[in-house]
Amino acid sequence: MLLVDDDRELVELLSAVLRAEGYAVDVALDGQRGLHLALTRPYDVVVVDRGLPVIDGLDLVARLRSRSVRTLALMLTAMGGVDDRIDGLDAGADDYLVKPFDLGELIARLRALCRRAAELAAVLRIGSGQLDLQQHEVVLPDGERVPLTTREFALLRALATHPETVHTRSALRRTVFHDAPSPSIVDTYVHYLRSKVGRSVVRTVQGVGYRLGAL
Repeated sequence: MLLVDDDRELVELLSAVLRAEGYAVDVALDGQRGLHLALTRPYDVVVVDRGLPVIDGLDLVARLRSRSVRTLALMLTAMGGVDDRIDGLDAGADDYLVKPFDLGELIARLRALCRRAAELAAVLRIGSGQLDLQQHEVVLPDGERVPLTTREFALLRALATHPETVHTRSALRRTVFHDAPSPSIVDTYVHYLRSKVGRSVVRTVQGVGYRLGAL
């Protein structure tokens, strides 16, 4: 869990309480440091104050969402008006709690977000569909489930894990197919995926390679 707040006393208190609850906690005292940590380390939940130095909380969360970082965010702030809450949720926050707050309520909200994070970790979004990481199946928008072979799953997972990245054929051949001797193996399995779940699932970037599409 990541705490981003410039109130040192509050951060020390929350860190101690959360660690006593069994959470691993990192701390950032300004928005720039918080953004760096949230972009470079995996967290279940980020707790963000709005009035942060350097980069404010709204901008921090919005930047995470613009870079397809799906880490759940709870905004913890003294700005409690209806418009403030709307702004926070519209920026990409998943929950909003106003200071002063009840510590028990905060812990309960964080437990709920962590449960949700665990559920989200079992799937990757593909537009309106999903890749089920446990069952190795694609869940189409209408709910139909399409089973994948081991290699089909590995390829789609690589694309869905980094949805904004354009992957070269050589990189996919190396990381997904472990340097298989056939130079056309990536194209072959892209064809298999498109045949099973639709051409839009993988986008071709001419002259470069492939990236995740949508369902």
